Amino acid sequence: MANLILVLGDQLSRSLSALSDADPERDLIVMAEAAEEAGYTNHHRKKLVLLFSAMRHFANELKAAGYSVHYQSYHPDNSAQSLESVVADQLKQGDFDRVITTECGEWRLHEQIAQWHERLGVPVEIRPDTRFIASKTEFAQWAEGRKQLRMEFFYREMRRKTGLLMTPEGQPEGGQWNFDADNRKKWSGKPPAPAPFRVEPDAITREVIQLVDTHFADHFGTTGDFHFAVTADDAQAALAHFIDFALPCFGDYQDAISDSEDWLFHAVLSPYINCGLLDPLSVCETAVQAWYSGRAPLNAVEGFVRQILGWREFVRGIYWLHMPGYARENRLGNSRALPWFYWTGETRMRCMHKAIDATRRNAYAHHIQRLMVTGNFALLAGVKPEEICDWYLAVYADAYDWVELPNVLGMVMHADGGYLGSKPYAASGKYIQRMSDHCKHCHYRVQDATGERACPFNALYWHFIDRHRSDFAANPRMGMMYRNWDRQKPEKRQALLERAEYLLANLEQL
Repeated sequence: MANLILVLGDQLSRSLSALSDADPERDLIVMAEAAEEAGYTNHHRKKLVLLFSAMRHFANELKAAGYSVHYQSYHPDNSAQSLESVVADQLKQGDFDRVITTECGEWRLHEQIAQWHERLGVPVEIRPDTRFIASKTEFAQWAEGRKQLRMEFFYREMRRKTGLLMTPEGQPEGGQWNFDADNRKKWSGKPPAPAPFRVEPDAITREVIQLVDTHFADHFGTTGDFHFAVTADDAQAALAHFIDFALPCFGDYQDAISDSEDWLFHAVLSPYINCGLLDPLSVCETAVQAWYSGRAPLNAVEGFVRQILGWREFVRGIYWLHMPGYARENRLGNSRALPWFYWTGETRMRCMHKAIDATRRNAYAHHIQRLMVTGNFALLAGVKPEEICDWYLAVYADAYDWVELPNVLGMVMHADGGYLGSKPYAASGKYIQRMSDHCKHCHYRVQDATGERACPFNALYWHFIDRHRSDFAANPRMGMMYRNWDRQKPEKRQALLERAEYLLANLEQL
């Protein structure tokens, strides 16, 4: 039996289930830089370079290991513009009994592949993605019967399942499951942030950079200063760099934002984990070993493991449990278009400018910039969930639909009515001032809520609280905010609402 094995751009793992029994003598592995996948959204140019180069390196590794590989490089004039057409062409040229692939990470593509057996006329075997710690079925069984799903409880189950940071007696190391309260220090410049891990582009990557600059010049971002890893070996080196130089301080400063540093102590490993160059469980095990050997404190290691073992697995489970309907959720009734400065960074709000500018240059921003700056503003302004979700999917090198959609629609925009998060992550400028040094460089005054120079986040926050009273007044975690709002004098409330209405009518001028 000869198989045509399709490997997608986020499946660059030798342990991939589709490759588990691949026969170099009979089977053909197919990979393609398909125009349809590269262009269906405004993918950041660095994201395209990362994926195309990593795919080409992976294909070369498979060839060196003796496998037959058909690889289609991107060109706008390719006769096969979609993955389906690439597979169909190869089926016509060979005698294959079936197509084998590993389940993909996007409902749109999943629906297409699920129908290929009818359109292509051959059996299509879709294998589970065993690189995740929890299968889709396992998550669905855990979620069954629960009115609300909370990451913390799922995370504890994953800790028990894997044994990570667990004592022989079955208790969490350090006596508690979660050290998030210890991970909220503001960074003042000391200790100094380590230099980011860098890989100089090789000939393959340089060729891809030229291709992307030629054919995707109108896409968001830049290819300049590209230094991502594009092989599993280099991704392992990036992990080692994080463990040695950043993990010891990651916990204390994982929520901090800097006006002068793009990376601080963040791992920047999510692009490699999400495309398959790093195995998530192995990454967690490496971090845990750093604690056992005394190279990193527990709050840093637990916080890092929670992001992978907790949030990453949790949002993937929610995505596949509730798609495709989840993508249409808009429980807060948002209707405002995404402001154009999300694509340009041209705004006088310092925190927004810096987050968007870093995103434009790096195809990366850390989780607090995404949640509490660009995401918080979209929430307060009432941006349509589908527009802000499309933006996050396009601009980040680690963004795939399964991980981006629940994080943005559920956690950032609270558009699912609190199914993913118990309260909206709404905040005034005071939060950004507490966690960053942006405000002292800003055109606006964070201490002011009204007036021409008042921080827009302040009035927009209270406008959000006021207009969504029916949604949140009964929420026990929001009660204090409504008591604070009701205690303010009527004239002050009116001034705040008028300031917010002005801002909402003039978003593009901020």
